[in-house]
Amino acid sequence: MDTKLSWAESVHPDELDEEFDTFPTSRSHDTVRMRYDRLRTVAGRIQTIVGDIATQGERFMSLLSWRDPRGTTIFVLFSLCAAVVFYATPFRVVVLVTGLYNLRHPRFRNKLPCVPSNFFKRLPARTDSLL
Repeated sequence: MDTKLSWAESVHPDELDEEFDTFPTSRSHDTVRMRYDRLRTVAGRIQTIVGDIATQGERFMSLLSWRDPRGTTIFVLFSLCAAVVFYATPFRVVVLVTGLYNLRHPRFRNKLPCVPSNFFKRLPARTDSLL
């Protein structure tokens, strides 16, 4: 094993102390409180990220289950046309066009968000109904 790639030397001593602590802890209440606060912070970040992913999934599902059947029909037809175009076009051409579009000169960029992103962010999600 190559020990030069090991992260064992970069571990904080606090984490090692937490790892090798006995089950009924032998540390002070302040140390245990600090550990749980750190764990609560990490869990809060994870919960926020999972909530954002769930919101995006709900927005995507709302694309296919609109209350207005015309909107669903338009989206499905647009998706079908886009699939046919992407199937007929070589992948390198799609990547080239996307790259050229993203690398365009700042003079030709718009300060407003792109239309598909703005449309997707405005779709309803269940977080809107939680209030």
